[in-house]
Amino acid sequence: MEKLIQLKNQVIAILDPAGDWVALLPIRLLLAYEFGKAGMMKFNGNNWFANYQDNFLFPFNVIPVEISWFMATWTELLASVCLVLGLFTRFWAVSLIVVAVIAISGVHWPSDWSGLAELWESYTISRKSDAHGNFRIPLLFIAMLLPLIFRGAGKLSLDHIIAKKFL
Repeated sequence: MEKLIQLKNQVIAILDPAGDWVALLPIRLLLAYEFGKAGMMKFNGNNWFANYQDNFLFPFNVIPVEISWFMATWTELLASVCLVLGLFTRFWAVSLIVVAVIAISGVHWPSDWSGLAELWESYTISRKSDAHGNFRIPLLFIAMLLPLIFRGAGKLSLDHIIAKKFL
């Protein structure tokens, strides 16, 4: 039993410092890919925000859709690059949460629900245009962004290099 405890402690002694370097990297890279892909679709596509503007949270429901489209597109694109580099990670994570909350409220939240059971039906992933809600993915993105807000990008990042150099 003592050997198992010693082995566990040795493994933890290796994993803990390594985790400071790499634990948040897969989250950053996955989020960068997903938001980058969404940003590129907006960059290369047509502005469909007019279809949903009335559902957006204030002040985005009164901002012209061209400005909202521009802000969403460039937030997703710039944040993606910065997440890969680990640059200003906390700022971009907060910015992407704002984008995700607006996406949930404006596009993915069910238009009509009468109780929690019906709302839970909207926690789905569906490609159907008449999907009931479909807020699962943006909610998962918010959950993935929270560690980046509270912990930062990790040691394998420009944020860490800048902090060591200047702070």
